[in-house]
Amino acid sequence: MQLSSIYIVMGVSGSGKTTVGKLLAERLELPFHDADDFHPAANIEKMSNGIPLDDDDRAGWLADMAKAITKWETTGGAVLACSALKEAYRQTLQGGARQSLRWVFLDGSRELLSDRIEHRKGHYMAVDMLDSQLETLEKPAYGLHIELRKEETPKQVTDKIMQADIASETKPA
Repeated sequence: MQLSSIYIVMGVSGSGKTTVGKLLAERLELPFHDADDFHPAANIEKMSNGIPLDDDDRAGWLADMAKAITKWETTGGAVLACSALKEAYRQTLQGGARQSLRWVFLDGSRELLSDRIEHRKGHYMAVDMLDSQLETLEKPAYGLHIELRKEETPKQVTDKIMQADIASETKPA
């Protein structure tokens, strides 16, 4: 059986994971999935109330995505937008795959990220949660790293990803 590629667009809240992930999925002609859709109601309620999630809160969420990744590999591939803040979380996601995941890390300054969060509508993640995410973040030493700039549009960020050789940007075995 031929396995298909799974792309993980990662970064903290406000980095544009969902927007860029959707654009990337469209360009790659793959289905898009958002990690937020895998959160149980209790996690969303905590975050909505400004309470950061801990590793126990994230365990089931990560396990469910790892199971989905296994399925997506056999059904044509996918793009997943997921914060994947810690290396242990990325290892859990990788554990669901039979081949290396393709990581795209969207990285931006705290100022840029907080500005984006403050100006978005209809999302449960408040700007005061950004600091806990930045403190938790363990930047990966692998994958494609995209430095976000205020003047760039999501389409331009996606163009950068497409121009890079993302096929070679997998985590070493």
